[in-house]
Amino acid sequence: MVSLTCRDLSIVVVCHNHARYLSKCLQSINPELHASHHLEVFVVDNCSTDGSAALVRAEFPWVRLLENDHRHGFAANNNRAIRKSSGRYILILNPDTETPAGALEALLAFADGHPRAGICGPQIRFPDGQIQPSCRHFPTITSVLARRTLLRKFLRNSPLNGHHLMSGLDHSRTTIVDWMLGACLLVRREFLSEVGLMDEGYFLYVEDIDWCYRAHQADWEVWYFAETYIIHHHLALSDRQLFGRMSWYHLKSMWHYYLKHLAPSWARLHVMDERLP
Repeated sequence: MVSLTCRDLSIVVVCHNHARYLSKCLQSINPELHASHHLEVFVVDNCSTDGSAALVRAEFPWVRLLENDHRHGFAANNNRAIRKSSGRYILILNPDTETPAGALEALLAFADGHPRAGICGPQIRFPDGQIQPSCRHFPTITSVLARRTLLRKFLRNSPLNGHHLMSGLDHSRTTIVDWMLGACLLVRREFLSEVGLMDEGYFLYVEDIDWCYRAHQADWEVWYFAETYIIHHHLALSDRQLFGRMSWYHLKSMWHYYLKHLAPSWARLHVMDERLP
């Protein structure tokens, strides 16, 4: 039996003004609902102004609340909680999600049965039940042009965009993929010890792509697990305004990814990815 000092699962939720979603998210991952596994839950509050931290303190005393005194990037916030975690697995979970009964157990059982699965993620659905494409091919220059420039108005339904989104994938089939959206990622601790934490050079966006890219480089597997799902409200802030602040973060992160992984060797950005202590 796994001891309480070495839990099955550590769940990390990073929150910034997500109070309207946070209660349902945390209610769905209450450890009392998952008695067959030892769980710990962290919420990293990234300077919310909508009462998110107060909500957690008042309604969810079993949550380990970490409050920032100034804002940090998504990778840095997750890493802060991961360093304090003790689970065999870490689940990175968005605050605008809801986890149905049995989903965590199914995901853990799958990972236990696939020892080279460094990262895996479940099927993701919109609140209306429609499947949200959550596994992708790695980005290329052409896919960035199709999705993050003025050309996207004309290329949204193009083969370029379709290839990136794996639009031909049978989403009812579990399979190895390039990368999974960071809304819900189960990560094996042994993978972290070998590959490292999230790259804090990304402030927001693309850190999930980078993590999965590094997984493949180190011969770990990235799995899309279709036999369970979570609900994701999918705020998609970077898609709402092409020249908005969120889109700027996305482009800046894509540039960091390009310099780190895709640029000619003489122009590569050499990053020392952090390892667990």
